[in-house]
Amino acid sequence: MLRIAVPNKGSLSETAAAMLSEAGYHGRTDPKALHIIDPVNDVEFFYLRPKDIATYVGSGALDVGITGRDLLLDARMPGAREIEALGFGGSTFRFAGPPGRFSELADLEGMRVATAYPGLVDAYLDEHGVAVDLVPLDGAVESAVELGVADAVADVVSTGTTLRQAGLEIFGPVLLESDAVLITGAQEPTGLDTLLRRLRGVLAARRYVLVDYDLPADLIDAAIAVAPGIESPTISPLRDPSWVAVRVMSPRTGVNQVMDALYAIGARAILVTEIHAARL
Repeated sequence: MLRIAVPNKGSLSETAAAMLSEAGYHGRTDPKALHIIDPVNDVEFFYLRPKDIATYVGSGALDVGITGRDLLLDARMPGAREIEALGFGGSTFRFAGPPGRFSELADLEGMRVATAYPGLVDAYLDEHGVAVDLVPLDGAVESAVELGVADAVADVVSTGTTLRQAGLEIFGPVLLESDAVLITGAQEPTGLDTLLRRLRGVLAARRYVLVDYDLPADLIDAAIAVAPGIESPTISPLRDPSWVAVRVMSPRTGVNQVMDALYAIGARAILVTEIHAARL
């Protein structure tokens, strides 16, 4: 039975649970439950603190887990490794300090840097040869400079509004572009291939739609140039031998532009359908 670690709370929790549900797994219905067995799919779910998941998987206690790339790197567990990005939970890590005080990474040499991700930040600074005094904090770090605990901070940034409100200015390079990821240990567990196929199917269903349309048969090449599909379009004859029906998978992003282009070529009865599940 495949043992899967799932975030029990936080920004990754609900989306991870929804993704597993879309993949056909039966997780918890009680938000307080910490352990659920899904006998139909031969898996067990363990609901854990997101920061702990890399430790459990890397140690071999659990087979696979869903966590953030940032949390994986911060844990610095040699046995844990990323095997698939899951397309949600995106975040960016940056340095910030008082306006005008810092302009590049080297300016942090010998300074106090507050962060909730000491393992991640320490590894990054070591790689770039910058020595600092790390100040580990649990949670928000924006107030660390104002309260005199640190000279600068390293934190998650989306719009930068929170840091600006704290009187801080972003500087230097991006430490990390993070995402939710599927991780496993040193050994590939039995059942991982099925889980991966299902999750990739969910990602495909979210990224693509089905486009169906009717088209004069002599315009097929022009239409395929607009919407080539994943492998090749499905083309079926209609009662009128001069027309064909075409079905193709097309990226969800920009599908209205694709419909416009197909209509301009001569396609008619253009329909877009959601994909519930996929195996590509």
